Amino acid sequence: MSKEFDIIVIGSGAGGGTLAHTLAPSGKRILLLERGDFLPRETDNWDPQPVFVDGKYISKDTWYDGDGKPFQPQSHYFVGGATKMYGAALYRLRPQDFGEIKHVDGISPHWPLSYDDLEPWYCKAEQLYQVHGNSGEDPTEGPRSQPYPWPAVSHEPRIAQISDALEKAGYHPAHAACGIMLDEVDRPRSTCIRCAWCDGYPCMVHAKSDAEDIAVRPLLGRDNVTLVTGAEVTKLETDASGRAVTGVVVRRGGEREVYTGDIVAVCAGAVNSAKLLLNSANDKHPAGLANGSGQVGRNYMFHNSKAIVAIAKERNDTVYQKTLAINDFYFPTPGYQWPMGGIQMMGKSNAEAMRGEEPKLTMLSPEWTLTDVAKHAVDFWLTTEDLPMPENRVTTDRDGNVHLAYTTYTNEDEADHLYGELKKILNHTGMAAHHVLRKNFYADMDLPLAAVAHQAGTCRFGTDAASSVLDVNCKAHEVDNLYVVDTSFFPSIGAVNPGLTAMANAIRVGEHMTGLPG
Repeated sequence: MSKEFDIIVIGSGAGGGTLAHTLAPSGKRILLLERGDFLPRETDNWDPQPVFVDGKYISKDTWYDGDGKPFQPQSHYFVGGATKMYGAALYRLRPQDFGEIKHVDGISPHWPLSYDDLEPWYCKAEQLYQVHGNSGEDPTEGPRSQPYPWPAVSHEPRIAQISDALEKAGYHPAHAACGIMLDEVDRPRSTCIRCAWCDGYPCMVHAKSDAEDIAVRPLLGRDNVTLVTGAEVTKLETDASGRAVTGVVVRRGGEREVYTGDIVAVCAGAVNSAKLLLNSANDKHPAGLANGSGQVGRNYMFHNSKAIVAIAKERNDTVYQKTLAINDFYFPTPGYQWPMGGIQMMGKSNAEAMRGEEPKLTMLSPEWTLTDVAKHAVDFWLTTEDLPMPENRVTTDRDGNVHLAYTTYTNEDEADHLYGELKKILNHTGMAAHHVLRKNFYADMDLPLAAVAHQAGTCRFGTDAASSVLDVNCKAHEVDNLYVVDTSFFPSIGAVNPGLTAMANAIRVGEHMTGLPG
């Protein structure tokens, strides 16, 4: 196998997989490096015991918090990256998210591009990832130059009942934007069987719009694309000037390998991309590659999220529950001057997952009790924006290990108000007599920091090299052939899932790269 390529892409998730898919038709020689392997198709994919209780698909990494205490992050290293386990909620950031927004704990900064700038690539990402939705239902959404490529996934009876009740109460319930391979008109065309195993599980029938199935697998037969799995990139080497990456150092099968590329794109996730740049320090970049600004690793963000299980008297026999969202509180309301965030449905509760997520709470509960509770549960996911704080950061030690310090929690008052609004909502949905469990989705871990979903912000882009790592095209200010194309580039995170924005940006940057000389 050749060790020389036109473009090397490190990571095959929402950023890297989409970038490689965009680049492939150019004919350029592309190397796609993935630390993990293909996630096996097996019955454990849809078994809550191995997924939630045993953590079968979680990496064996050890990271350290700001005090040096070790923890196991909820990271997933497979072809397709974190999208193998995500819930495929594919929302656009709102137009206001690209500007400066005032929050109770500070400012969410503006982006160097606008919603209108990114909108054409949002459309392309929605087409590629087969996003279902209905435009015009959610008043917080931005304008669209194209409709959703697929109609919204229909509500099952209990969710339709809740949606109707919310609309009658004056709210604006909207169908969720989700990426699944489902055709409700022509069922034989569907890969999706509309099951309960989408949110937090790998899809055993390959019907979730993840980066493996949508972006990577279609490339495997191409002569100009090479996928190498089990390849952990440990360092980027540069020429004597420090202006060009000349070697991508890989540990694979216990051996050291070095690949070269005219362009190198780091797409390993906000933590691991920062780790790689920091561990690539040299004489020209003593604080880490492309880190003259001191911003690499800083401003780590992950949403202030809550998983809420409402237990009602009425049974909830819904199978695929992720079809409803309410964004009435995304921006300030007459009763509260700060943005609160969004509410959406999450995957349907089951007894095994409850035991895995809440081991202490459920330790003494008989299985039949949890099963009965799950039959009456309606599950909500609340998301509030986290602010970029320089002290919330990734660093590495002399052995190259990740230290993730998250010392400043933000907008907790906004999150609490959003939770209060949810409880008001429940009173309009036939759940006036209800019990609400507030839980950490990853409560089986010692630290909430271990829940590293929705991570962003460690290599922010901008026009000022003194305060950002990347330029507007996600190229490093200080290295001429280095790009970072994952959620690391976010200056702020908004209050919707970041996946679609990462995909849209990867298409945008990929199209930019194909126009470069060489």
